[in-house]
Amino acid sequence: MQSETQTSPILASVLMISAMAIIGVIDNVVVLLAETIGLWQFHLNRSLLMLPLIVGLSLLGLGSLRPKRLGPVVLRSVLITLAMLFYFSSLALMPIAQALAGLFTSPIFVLLISALWLKQPIGPWRIFAVILGFCGILCVLQPNPYEFDTLSLLPVAGGLFYALSAIITRSHCSEESTVSLLAAMVITLGVAGAIGLVALSVFPLESVAGPQGFATRGWEPNMTPAVPWILLQAGGSTIAVFMLIKSYQIGEPSYVAVFEYSVMVFGPLFAWVAFGQTIGMLQTVGIGLIATAGALLGWRASREVARKVAA
Repeated sequence: MQSETQTSPILASVLMISAMAIIGVIDNVVVLLAETIGLWQFHLNRSLLMLPLIVGLSLLGLGSLRPKRLGPVVLRSVLITLAMLFYFSSLALMPIAQALAGLFTSPIFVLLISALWLKQPIGPWRIFAVILGFCGILCVLQPNPYEFDTLSLLPVAGGLFYALSAIITRSHCSEESTVSLLAAMVITLGVAGAIGLVALSVFPLESVAGPQGFATRGWEPNMTPAVPWILLQAGGSTIAVFMLIKSYQIGEPSYVAVFEYSVMVFGPLFAWVAFGQTIGMLQTVGIGLIATAGALLGWRASREVARKVAA
């Protein structure tokens, strides 16, 4: 494996960029399916479609479906499910550039949690990266204290829970196969979708038409208009995750992770081409600052790993 890591950095980067291009496209269709069905129905149906494809990944030899330590895997799945629920809710309510910028605050949260909660030392470069990323968040969200909308915090909440799941993955799930972690996440998302649908059938909420009612909408019997978009999401997600897994298998993780930020180019670009979504200059600068902060954190992590290996 180590030899592959040394000889396949270009292939690893191509796979990661391809995966992010797919995700950048398919996440844009969430606003289309949000016209007719709800968040919970979407996740339940997408999970049911993805599970057979994940079993196929296991049959291809990419990893076992059985987790080694059930407790940490379940905890990780719950955290990442919360992250995805916040993120997909935000996709229906705001431009994808804003949603992605919020989700990709996760490396900043990882560093803050590691420093404040886990008491791990951080150097000046990492502190600078956090400040840079925070400035990027302000540029993208552009909070107005007189017109503050709490909905703008949805993707940032997604970034927080995504960061917590990353910490659990690193500390307690490092020996798990990627396929088992993916399967557990998809099952948990499906269960969350089912629970949400049951809750909304027992305690129905007033839901508005269109994407604004995405998170509060219960079961919609006529989901035919949304079926093509759910199929695209399920198939595209599985292919993209396959590429992502393979990229981390043949490339050095801290090097590959930097290319994940390419989704912040592909997502808004497709949104502009397909839907005419535009972002302002200040938001563009903010996206660049968040990506730079993430790349800087990845670079410092790779330096630390290399220093430990040399020692």
